Amino acid sequence: MTETIKVTLVKSGIGKNKKIRQTLRGLGLTKLNKSVELNNTPAIRGMIQKVSFLVKVG
Repeated sequence: MTETIKVTLVKSGIGKNKKIRQTLRGLGLTKLNKSVELNNTPAIRGMIQKVSFLVKVG
């Protein structure tokens, strides 16, 4: 079994640049307070690090 990470969007991506909005979309975070469980891979961790000021990891 692979480990999973729960990521929640706590701040909107409106007004942010296109790359940040696309990263949120790639993570599956489309609405405020939406949570998704993602596999713990280096690619996913890198995406989370890019948008760390908008999300909560737990």
